[in-house]
Amino acid sequence: MIAKVIVDVPSRATDRPFDYAIPEDLIGWVEVGSRVGVPFGGRVLQGFVIGIAEFADIEVKKLKPIAELLDHLPPLSSDLVELAQWISDKYCCTLTAALQAMIPSALKGKADSIVSLTEDSEVDGLNVVQDDSEPWLAFIRQNGGSVRLAALQERFPGSAASIKAAIQRGTLSEQVKIRDRLAVRKVLTVFPPEDKQAASEALSASSTRAAKQQEVLRYMLANPVPITLAALALELSTTSGTIKAAAEKGWVAIRETEQQRDPYAGRDFKQTEPLHLTEGQQAVYEEIADALDQEISRVFLLHGVTGSGKTEVYLQTIERCLNYERQAIVLVPEIALTPQMVERFKGRFGDAVAVMHSRLSSGERYDEWRKIREGRAEVVVGARSAIFSPFKRIGLIIIDEEHESSYKQEESPKYHARDVAVWRARQHGAAVVLGSATPSLETYAAASAARASEPQSNANAAVKRGAALLPMPTRVGGRPLPKVHLVDMRDELKGGNRSMFSRQLHEALLQRLERGEQSVLLLNRRGYSTFVMCRSCGYTAQCPHCDISLTYHQKSKALRCHYCGHAEQAPSACPSCESEHIRFFGTGTQRVEEELAKLFPGIRVIRMDVDTTTEKGSHEKWLTMFGERQADVLLGTQMVAKGLDFPYVTLVGVIAADTSLHLPDFRAAEKTFQLLTQVAGRAGRHELPGEVIVQTYNPEHYAVITAKHHDYDAFVQEELKHRRFMSYPPYCRLILVTLSHEQLALLITTGEKLASSLRELAQASGVGSSDDGDGSRFIDILGPVASPIPRMKDRYRFQCMIKYRGNVGAIDILKQAVAHLSGPQGQPPVQLSIDVDPQMIL
Repeated sequence: MIAKVIVDVPSRATDRPFDYAIPEDLIGWVEVGSRVGVPFGGRVLQGFVIGIAEFADIEVKKLKPIAELLDHLPPLSSDLVELAQWISDKYCCTLTAALQAMIPSALKGKADSIVSLTEDSEVDGLNVVQDDSEPWLAFIRQNGGSVRLAALQERFPGSAASIKAAIQRGTLSEQVKIRDRLAVRKVLTVFPPEDKQAASEALSASSTRAAKQQEVLRYMLANPVPITLAALALELSTTSGTIKAAAEKGWVAIRETEQQRDPYAGRDFKQTEPLHLTEGQQAVYEEIADALDQEISRVFLLHGVTGSGKTEVYLQTIERCLNYERQAIVLVPEIALTPQMVERFKGRFGDAVAVMHSRLSSGERYDEWRKIREGRAEVVVGARSAIFSPFKRIGLIIIDEEHESSYKQEESPKYHARDVAVWRARQHGAAVVLGSATPSLETYAAASAARASEPQSNANAAVKRGAALLPMPTRVGGRPLPKVHLVDMRDELKGGNRSMFSRQLHEALLQRLERGEQSVLLLNRRGYSTFVMCRSCGYTAQCPHCDISLTYHQKSKALRCHYCGHAEQAPSACPSCESEHIRFFGTGTQRVEEELAKLFPGIRVIRMDVDTTTEKGSHEKWLTMFGERQADVLLGTQMVAKGLDFPYVTLVGVIAADTSLHLPDFRAAEKTFQLLTQVAGRAGRHELPGEVIVQTYNPEHYAVITAKHHDYDAFVQEELKHRRFMSYPPYCRLILVTLSHEQLALLITTGEKLASSLRELAQASGVGSSDDGDGSRFIDILGPVASPIPRMKDRYRFQCMIKYRGNVGAIDILKQAVAHLSGPQGQPPVQLSIDVDPQMIL
C-alpha cells in the first residue's frame, strides 16, 4: 500500500503529493486525512495523507516508508481534504497552507530528536558508569532510558562532545519523532474505594496516628465521586503526600485522567425556551426548514433589519437541524460578538455547544476541537476558522453579519468563509443562511438576480444562481427603528464649538445621564490622536519602517505604528526644527474618553478597542459590566457597532462618520453605510425608544443620507451606478497581486514583467478587455502601481489588479504568469501575495 503525502514544507516547488510505503503494522490505520511523520530531505517532517493507492510489491520496496502515524484518529476527514484542494485551486495557495488552516495550532507539530540507551551501551561499559564523569547518562537512566536530545543539551551544555561520540559509537540511538505543540492535559485524580464496606472496616481498625489519612477516606466515603488530587488537598487543608499515603494503603485509588480545558467551566447559563415567532420570522423559518427537511443544499440571504429577531430564527432552525441528528455551524464576524452569542446558544443547547475563536488559549481551542471531532458537540459557535469544524453530518451553516470583511482571511490561505461555507454545504447537502441588515453588494445582487430569474422551488437552480432572498423588514413587536439626526460639524465650527462633541450630542448624553439610561459612542479610530505634527515646520511623525503616520497613545506616552508595531517615545520638541510647537492632531478613542470625563464629571465609561481588549476574557468582562449597568457609556471602535443587545441603550453617537468614507477603496461608501446602519441598530431595541446622532463633515453624501433613513435599497441603487460605471464588483471579479521587496528597482522590474506576461497570456486566450465586445466576458490588467501604503516593514510594495468577468480562466492565466517569473527553485525573485476576491486593497 502506498500513501500520497503532502509534506509540510512552505514552498510551491514541493507542493505536490509524495509517495511513501505504508508499513505492514500501519495498514488499516493510515487513512485519507491522517497526519504522519515522513523522511524528507534528511529530516523527518509532518505530512498529511491525501490519497491511498495499491502498487506492486517491487514498486513499494523502492519507496521510503512512513516513519510514524501521529494520531489514531485522522484529524482531517476526506471531505475536508477535498475542500482543501478546492481552496488551494481557487485562492492560489499551497495545499499545505490550506490543510494547516483546518487543524488547531496544537497539532502543527515539529520534529524532535529522541536519544535512547542501546544494547551496545552495556558492551561499551556505559552501564557501569556511576560517578559524575558522565552525569548525562544517569539523567537518561532516571528518565526511563530515553530523553529528548534538546533537553539533554540544555541540561548538560558542556557534554555535547561526549554525547555525540556516544551516538556515533552506537551506544546511544537517535530517533526523530514529530512532537505536537500541545498535549492532552493530564491530572492526578483520586477515586473512592470500590468496596465501601471493606474501606469502612479498615477505617475503624486503623491507628489514630493516621488521622489525616483517615480524614481523606472519610471524605471519599461521604463524597464517592472522583476529585483531582489538588482539589482534594485544598478541600481538606492537607498535603498530596497524605493522600498518596492513603492510596498506598489501598483506601483510595489515584490515577492519571484527562482534564478538559473548558473556557466556560464553572459558568451557569440560564436555560431558555423557544419564543413565539412573528409572522415575518415564521415565513423565513418555514423556507429554511423546508430545505432541512429535504436535506438539499440551498443558500438563503436573510435580510433582516437590526432588531428583527434573526437570532431567534437561527436558534429554532438549528433545533430543527439537530432533530435530524445533523450538526450546525454558526459563524460570527468578531470576537466582540462571541460572549452574547455564546450565552444565547449555550442557554438554548447547553453543553452541546462548542466555541472556537482566537481569544481562547491554544489548549482550550484544542480541547474544543476534540469535543467536536469526538461527537460531544452538535453546534459550534465561532469566528472565521470555525467553518473547518470536523463535523461528519453538517445540516446547517449560519453566517451572521455576512457582509463583514473579517470573514476574509488576510494571510495565506486568503479564503472567504462565506464561499467556503457554500462549498462545504454542497458536500453535505446542507443549508446556508447568510444573515445581515446590510448585506454585501455581491451577495445581495446575486440573491436579487436569483429571485428575479428563478422560481424559489427550484432549489438546485437557486444554489447555482445565488442565494434565495428572505426579507425581514420590521423589528420584533413593531418597535420603530431609531430616529437618526445628522449634525454638520462645519456648522458647529462656524458656531464656535471646537469640541469633539456637537451641542446636540452633548445635550443628548446629559439627558441619558439624568434618566439613568445608557449610551454607545462609536469612533473607528483607536489611540489618543491620529498623527503628531510640528506647527512651525510641518514635520509629521512617521514610522521608519512603513510609509504611514504614527498614532499617539497617551497612557504609554508613545507613538505607535498600527501596521508593523514600531513604538517610540513621543517627542517634547520637533526632531526636525527643535520647535516646542509640536501638537497632537485628530481624535482617537483615548482622547474621547478623556474629554467625556472633563465634560461630565463622574461619568462611568467603558472603552473597548484593541488596546483595552488584549487580555483574555476582556471582551466578556467589559460587556458584562455594561449589561449590568456598571457604566453609563460604552465607547469603542467598530467592535461596539454590531451584534450587541442592551435594553437600556437609548442613544448612539457617532463621533466621526467620515473616517472610512474617503479611503482609497471602492468599498469605502459601502463600509461607511454598513457601519452607520449597524451601530444605529444598537439603540431602542427594547421598550425604551432610541435616538442616533451622527456627526459628519459630509452630510450630503449618499451613504450618510441613506443610513439616516435606514434605506438599504436606496443606497444599493446609488452605489451600483458607481460600481457599474467603474466595472467593480458585483459587475466583475478581482484578483489583487501585491509584490514586495527591499530593493525598489528589482520590484519595479519584476512588476512590469508580471503585468506584461499577464497581458500577453490574456490576449492569447482570446478574451478582450472591458472596452471590447458586449462586456459579458472580459479581462483587464491594471498596474503595476505603488500600493496605497507603498512601504511596510521596510519592504516596498507594488500591486497589479486583474479585473474579469465570465469564464475567462483568470486564475490559470495568473498561475502561468507567476510560473514565468519563477527561477530554478520555483520561487519568484520578489515576494508575491495573491488575493482572490479581495476585501481590502490597501
